[in-house]
Amino acid sequence: MANKEALRELQSRLAERLQAARTEARTASWLAVESAGRRFLLPLQDAGEIFPFSSCVSVPHTSPWFLGVANLRGGLHGVVDLAAFLGLKAANVPGADGLREQARLIALNPSLDINCALLVERLAGLRSRDQLQPADDGVDERTVRPGFVGKRLRDAQGRVWQELHLAALAHDEAFLRIVG
Repeated sequence: MANKEALRELQSRLAERLQAARTEARTASWLAVESAGRRFLLPLQDAGEIFPFSSCVSVPHTSPWFLGVANLRGGLHGVVDLAAFLGLKAANVPGADGLREQARLIALNPSLDINCALLVERLAGLRSRDQLQPADDGVDERTVRPGFVGKRLRDAQGRVWQELHLAALAHDEAFLRIVG
């Protein structure tokens, strides 16, 4: 009898944990990352698997922000230094500046039909819509920006995050010229 009771309790706890995980996954909208001292929000539905950065094979005669090609789970992916692509810093391979430990590759979701991974300096967790408010920091929202650059949002600590639309990035002409 005690075994049946323990089994029921276990099943009940598992059901509660599954429900909590489903609810948390629905409320999280972005993967928060940092690169070149800036904070970015990447839509979860467009982000794929996350990998530690180990190395990639360079490709000659490409843009400096295109670091090369890496084998990620048996598939070849172009590796793009996100901060360098955005013009925030000169491209460099992590390691020389001590960032290799925290650097990550974020593969774009396979549904975007492009084998590409973005190099970021650090993961900063998940963010949901209710954790962020539009940033009212004097930046003119009418400023012409690439189509993949979204809203600027502010968290409860006052930090500003820039939303990047990965689906639009995957179709950006400058991006596709090198990666696609």
